[in-house]
Amino acid sequence: MNRPIPVALLFGLLLVPGAGRTQTTPPDPKRATEFIADSAAGLKALQTWYAEETGLWKTTNWWNAANAVTVLGNYSKLSDTPDFRSTLANTFDRNSKKNFLNEYYDDEGWWAMGWAGAYELTHDVRYLEMAETIFADMTKGWEDDTCGGGIWWKKPKQYKNAIANELFLAVAAKLASLTPDAQKRATYLDWAQREWKWFAASGMINSDHLVNDGLDATCKNNRRTTWTYNQGVILGGLTVLSKLTGDSKPLEAAQSIALAAISRLTDLDGVLHDPCEPARCGNDAPQFKGIFVRNLAVLNAAAPVPGFRAFLRRNAESIWKNRDAEGRFGLVWSGPSDLKTAATQVSALDALVAAAEAEGSAGKK
Repeated sequence: MNRPIPVALLFGLLLVPGAGRTQTTPPDPKRATEFIADSAAGLKALQTWYAEETGLWKTTNWWNAANAVTVLGNYSKLSDTPDFRSTLANTFDRNSKKNFLNEYYDDEGWWAMGWAGAYELTHDVRYLEMAETIFADMTKGWEDDTCGGGIWWKKPKQYKNAIANELFLAVAAKLASLTPDAQKRATYLDWAQREWKWFAASGMINSDHLVNDGLDATCKNNRRTTWTYNQGVILGGLTVLSKLTGDSKPLEAAQSIALAAISRLTDLDGVLHDPCEPARCGNDAPQFKGIFVRNLAVLNAAAPVPGFRAFLRRNAESIWKNRDAEGRFGLVWSGPSDLKTAATQVSALDALVAAAEAEGSAGKK
């Protein structure tokens, strides 16, 4: 499934409103500074939902908190601020008793990525060790007897799906890039390569270069929703894998998926949407879009394609334009939205931070 970048998709991306006007212009340090300032304001609003006594964010669920940890780490690295290190430490201390493990392997993957990012920021080894502990548990979900490999979504061996396996790839590659132990590095890299070989052959990447939700009982693509986050996590995982191995094919696959998502999951103004908007997204989907743009920024830094940065800018600008008087961001990025929770806030913050990354590092303090 390591397909080359489709010319039709590339052409389609160039027609995204806003892309053609800015695709050849260099990154704008002024815009980077502005997006970081916007992110800081959004983080202030996010923290009004933070409960010190639990280390979690009100109005949202367990796995969403892991994504909040990730955006705090990414913003802190980009802006070079220590302001949120105490929040990260508090969340860790109040929730680490069970090693961030539960019955869902994808939940575990989010926490592993969050603590790996915290380690990158702080170099506190307990965060890296926690990410390694979580990944060790995730490996127990791998089974060759069903669908030839891959990990289960849920520990009672329910459903082989995209997100759990994308996170397995992403965590393995991230740990391989972070661990100082050569033997561990080789093990993590082997898992990442094994996962990608299986995923690429699984059929979950459809003929439109989009990732469907998972596999059916016969181990075929179930043709279910192409959620934005399923187009996102794989971008980050493949980017790190390519860097580790020197193989460009994972990057080419990532570019194809990213181009397809930007071409097919946006409105006429180039703003990203999930199909459940505005009223049928439940508790999980409000998180999804930010995960896509967060990982697109990782891919863009390693292998930019004309239009990626313009897409990130356009979405960040639309989010900021449609904030409410309290600086809160809603589910819908293209206009006013009634639903505003910690999940929608983190998702939008991912987009603002990603836009700042794409415009350059001049916004650092």
